[in-house]
Amino acid sequence: MSHHPFQILRAAHAELRVSDLSKSRAFYVDALGFVVSDETSTEIYLRGVEERNHHSLILKKSDTPAVGHLGFRVASNEDVEALYQFYLQQGCYARLREPNEEKGQGLAVLVQDPFGFPVEFFSDMTALEPYHQKYHLHRGGAVRRMDHFNLFVPNFSAAFEFWQKELGFKLTEYVETDEEPQEKTAAWLCRKPSVHDIALMKGAGPRVHHIGFWMDDMMSIIRVCDILGGAAMHEHIERGPGRHGISNAFFLYLRDPDGHRIELYTSDYLTIDPDLQPIRWSAQDPRRQTLWGHSTPESWWKEASLVLDVQTSQRVAVSDCPPNGVAAQYIK
Repeated sequence: MSHHPFQILRAAHAELRVSDLSKSRAFYVDALGFVVSDETSTEIYLRGVEERNHHSLILKKSDTPAVGHLGFRVASNEDVEALYQFYLQQGCYARLREPNEEKGQGLAVLVQDPFGFPVEFFSDMTALEPYHQKYHLHRGGAVRRMDHFNLFVPNFSAAFEFWQKELGFKLTEYVETDEEPQEKTAAWLCRKPSVHDIALMKGAGPRVHHIGFWMDDMMSIIRVCDILGGAAMHEHIERGPGRHGISNAFFLYLRDPDGHRIELYTSDYLTIDPDLQPIRWSAQDPRRQTLWGHSTPESWWKEASLVLDVQTSQRVAVSDCPPNGVAAQYIK
């Protein structure tokens, strides 16, 4: 799929720092229907009903809510080693994580990427019993699986070049200004054969706009709205349900008890063909965000989760300006 010395397969898991595990458990397990793989007094490991890997979401108790890291699966441990060397060569902080340092996970590399994001790459993870056909045990919204991450980056053009050229992600759709010189302001990039594993949007960062999870169909998303409404948890609904122009997906945006944004997502399209041409959207076209044209709440445009420094566990400062240092080499 690429000429790179490593093969990234897909977006695979995220770690969220949360202030109250019981409230988070009620939201993710009772309402959204994630399956608990393991839990302690300080963390909960969750997976969707379709997922056989040990986890796709980690909830970890913390006084300061943030995104601990975003995880991508790679094809082999050799790819983990290659990515470790690659990020060191970029001048980034990177360290190898021993098997089971993150519960259920094999060898991994944890890095602070050139744009301030905490990113992890792994190959091996403990496989658990299939759950997707245990319909009698499904609860709540029965979320299916991890799908994608969406990031706010102030230095959009540099981040876009890095993820596409250095990491081998394929562009599927993008937003561009109409006036000359035309400028891309958002991009959707994939490794698995769907619209995206990661989306980049120009904005103050580094921040994680949302984490996307796949649902069965449109009615499963509407059912989540009914569950939240019936449980008097309607305040968690931020936007939707609706149909995106970009990706064509049916969506619902939720805010968890700490404000982390979760997208429930279904019905995008196949992108496996090598000659697939990216779809351009005008920045002036309101249908790009919602095909039906209705407005998006202001919070959706402005609010997002802070990320952690993987060395200090402190939240990374947010900026509207592209940084100096490693990322500067990608700014043209």
